[in-house]
Amino acid sequence: MKRLFLLLPALLFLTRSGAQELNCNVQVVSQQIQGTNKQVFQTMQTAIYEFMNTRVWTNNVFKSEERIECNLLINITDQPASDQFTATMQVQSRRPVFGTSYNSVMLNYMDNNVQFNYVEFQPLEFNENSYNSLTSLLAFYAYYIIGLDYDSYSLYGGTDYFLKAEKIVDNAQSSSDKGWKAFDGKSNKNRYWLVKNILDKNYEPVREFIYRYHRLGLDVMQSKPNEGRAEIASDLKLLQKVYRQKPDFYMHLLQVVFDSKSDELANIFSESYPDEASRVLAILGEVDPADARKYEKIKK
Repeated sequence: MKRLFLLLPALLFLTRSGAQELNCNVQVVSQQIQGTNKQVFQTMQTAIYEFMNTRVWTNNVFKSEERIECNLLINITDQPASDQFTATMQVQSRRPVFGTSYNSVMLNYMDNNVQFNYVEFQPLEFNENSYNSLTSLLAFYAYYIIGLDYDSYSLYGGTDYFLKAEKIVDNAQSSSDKGWKAFDGKSNKNRYWLVKNILDKNYEPVREFIYRYHRLGLDVMQSKPNEGRAEIASDLKLLQKVYRQKPDFYMHLLQVVFDSKSDELANIFSESYPDEASRVLAILGEVDPADARKYEKIKK
């Protein structure tokens, strides 16, 4: 009996860890920082990894194989003080396509305005009602990644998690840290607009695109490739609708979508019929001219 009680905490930990939502790879790079204690960056990497992967982010139970695959690449660019850090952060997430071993990129976002405090060996604690420079940053992206994933399985399914990310942004408004306010960064590229846009009703067609593209397009392509591809070709009109309405001058959310999907779109429609390819190229040429060279393979 005593042995059983000793085993119970370990079993409970294994059960909870198997139900976590994220399978997040974390890398902290510090080559630009000279003459400091390099061990702090390894400790930081481990702490961030544990924070992302052991915290329960939703009320839903995830099987181990259902965890959302994601990456954080944090490149430390400056260390103004022993516990202060400036960095860039590449955030990526992926979603499996039904019936295949293929993973579709959901988010591929470079955050160039990262500032946070970190004290080595100090536990990372997060409170939804207050702001912490590091854990609020990490929680923001955790909720955003989960929101996108849920949106891809049901229409507007990620709203609750985008609202949690928005609350983090609102809590950060009194902070001097970069990336949280409307005018931080260039071309509205910051956390403020990343979440405000996706919750904007004028951008709802983008969220409908995310659902239809994945659930009704990619997820059926294994068994019905022509039907799935035709669905995605039709779904592009949703992005065209937003582009023509121009809810904001910089069209930040559309660019976020194409940063994730441009390569995949080029591959999907490289197998297209001539008339379908022509229609798709016309839309992509209008709404995503920056990636025109990628789409050239559709013509072939």
